[in-house]
Amino acid sequence: MPHTVSSKTLIKATCAALVVAIVALIMFILPAEYNIDMTGAGESLGLTTLAQTNEPPSADGETLIKSGEISDNEQTIAVVVPSGRGVEYKFFMPQYAKMTYEWQTQGEALYFDLHGEPEGDTSGYFESYAITTAAKMEGSFTTPFAGSHGWYWRNNTDKEITVTLTVAGNYEVIGLKK
Repeated sequence: MPHTVSSKTLIKATCAALVVAIVALIMFILPAEYNIDMTGAGESLGLTTLAQTNEPPSADGETLIKSGEISDNEQTIAVVVPSGRGVEYKFFMPQYAKMTYEWQTQGEALYFDLHGEPEGDTSGYFESYAITTAAKMEGSFTTPFAGSHGWYWRNNTDKEITVTLTVAGNYEVIGLKK
């Protein structure tokens, strides 16, 4: 006599398999393959180093991140955002580089857009990583492409606001974008 499985059991098994697949993707595959570590577990397990050693080669056969070209940096920068104006502060980062950051004002909220623009692109394309209005934010991101990455802050108040930005990662400072 053949054993049949009910639809309810099949749906439960499918959902359980989906949950396991999502957990494996977030915890193991993304950190090991793409250096995207949302939980921090990939770094703890040493999986993010796998992504760094498996960087895709450039056209001349060398890796995109060459040792000594752009080193790991950590610094704090004061950025003044004039009243009623906006400013951009940028960093050049190679593909798959990671930056951790924390920025804050003295309590005044600013509109901001954390984004990147591909190196050599002339079309005006950019990719936003976070857009909102806040007085502070902290986090990290991994660059999907080589190019300039950073913040646009817009000050809608009647007084200038200073942003204190602390960054760490693999970058070169471009600074204020004119």
